[in-house]
Amino acid sequence: MLSDVWPQRSQDITRSGHPEGDICSPDATSKHFPASITSLRATACARHPLAIWRATCVLLSSKVVKSLRFSMAYPHQVDEKSLSSTSLEKGKVSDVYVDETLVDPTHDTLHRGLKARQISMIALGGAVGTGLIIGSGTALTRGGPLGLFLGYCFVGFVCYLVMVALGEMAAYLPHKKGFAGYATRFVDPALGFALGWNYLMKYLIVTPNNINAAGVVVQYWTRKVPLEVWMVIFILFVFTINLLGVRVFGELEFWFSSIKVISLIALILMGIIIDLGGNPKHDRIGFRYWKHPYGPMAFYLIKQVHNKHLSIFLGFWSTLTNALFAYIGTELIGVTVGEAQNPRRNIPIAIRRTFFRILVFYVGGVFVIGLIVPSTDQSLFVATKAKPGAAASPFVVATKLVGIKALDHVINAAILVFVMSAANSDLYIGTRTLYGLAIEGKAPKVFARVNHMGVPYPALILCTLFCGLVFLNVSSSSAKVFTWFVNLVSTFGAITWMCIVVSHLQFMKALKAQGISRDDLPYKAPFQPFGSYFALISTAIITIFKGFDTFLPFKTDTFVTSYIGLPAFAMFFFGYKVYYRTKGIPPERVDLISGKREIDEEEEKFIEDEEKKGPRSAMLKFWDSL
Repeated sequence: MLSDVWPQRSQDITRSGHPEGDICSPDATSKHFPASITSLRATACARHPLAIWRATCVLLSSKVVKSLRFSMAYPHQVDEKSLSSTSLEKGKVSDVYVDETLVDPTHDTLHRGLKARQISMIALGGAVGTGLIIGSGTALTRGGPLGLFLGYCFVGFVCYLVMVALGEMAAYLPHKKGFAGYATRFVDPALGFALGWNYLMKYLIVTPNNINAAGVVVQYWTRKVPLEVWMVIFILFVFTINLLGVRVFGELEFWFSSIKVISLIALILMGIIIDLGGNPKHDRIGFRYWKHPYGPMAFYLIKQVHNKHLSIFLGFWSTLTNALFAYIGTELIGVTVGEAQNPRRNIPIAIRRTFFRILVFYVGGVFVIGLIVPSTDQSLFVATKAKPGAAASPFVVATKLVGIKALDHVINAAILVFVMSAANSDLYIGTRTLYGLAIEGKAPKVFARVNHMGVPYPALILCTLFCGLVFLNVSSSSAKVFTWFVNLVSTFGAITWMCIVVSHLQFMKALKAQGISRDDLPYKAPFQPFGSYFALISTAIITIFKGFDTFLPFKTDTFVTSYIGLPAFAMFFFGYKVYYRTKGIPPERVDLISGKREIDEEEEKFIEDEEKKGPRSAMLKFWDSL
């Protein structure tokens, strides 16, 4: 019986880096265990119960490895003599950076309750929200239809490169700490700390931003009900859903995302039909709005720069900033891996579907918007200028222009579902990010507490309290507050993307240095390593110059909200680095093992449980494939 167990456990030990391969060999025993244990081996082997002896070795070696891992306070370097058996550098021995926080907690932790269909649907539609549905109106006005289309194509490609990079790391090590955990493990603990708090700040801002957008949508119908009342209702709604646990959240978000996907496809088809003349006016629009005086490019800040060519370029550049904000949130799949069932199978599937999402929803959506709405239309929601009650989405404007009655209310209702779904998923991600920081010791331990449903309720309460920022729109207009939030979120999100690709570049270097082929990974990202370098450089350039319009003329509020994320990140990074005296981790000493075996065993148990349920019907297989 025990001999049947041994081979798998032996492989686990070997993967943990024991240079001899089998720790129960005589040489290994004398190296790693005291004389009493060596004597025990001799006695056991004399009586020939090989299985018993090997099982004993496994248990002892597991304890030795764990004691070596857990005895060191992070982020200190482990001494080479004390840890001579936990590296994988082509079978040789070298010291590694280890820490007990690299292993996910086994008790009072998050539950793996997100199913395959929920992960896939959240990846498809979870983050589609205000950027595409509402913010695209601003981008159309500034960049024109062609500028809008080109801007979303370029940033969409960058987004795809970031996602495949994240997918490669997440499929290999689907831990519960989000991608800040990858930065800690592969690059530098200081980067993990800075990235974690940067990402948390993003979600402390983006959740009230979506709730603010929901208020803009509701104001299209009525302004008799005070905006503050709607804000309270929306906040309580998303808080309650998140409090009910990941299974309830996953199921509701699956249906919300399904509605969003169906609605987006319907809106795109509606736009094509309107453009081809299927409207009450029987007016075939074609590419009319891509020609003078509507397009193809718009003149942005022409009165300030007094140069048409420069004005056109600035209009295009502004669409990059808007597109960045629209795509940010796509990386949420990297946080859900900690609560995903069978992540090694489901995460690569979700990542591959990201390309479809970008091409159809974002690029296809803005292309259709450019066909059916003129960039000069005054009823578009333009940040800082829109009045309450302005049509929140270009799709609503399109139906009014061609005289379609009542449909604008249906579209507005669908958009309300969009932004509330986005707010719901944003609160979820913010909560899990704070939880991940807490279990790594980078945030107060109180935020690592979870209830019996696996909900980190202290983190949820804190993130919900920050939704109170939405009440800024009581003193300032919703449109102006929307601008502030867009500036903040796009900066935090861009920094996150750059840290993800930096972590991936270091991950690939570590694999190469330790003799592990990327071909053996559960998911291999395409276009590497050039794709990650291209994404890093492109995102950095957009981030540095995204606030150019704050200088024409200079506006203090938009300048601060556009760039405050950069010094904040630097403060987190260098503050942690100086205080803890951390250093960048060399590729050959990156820990690629800790916590991996526990995840492997958890996944194997899930697969076994699924097989015990017996064959699945065709209907259930189709349902899971959605």
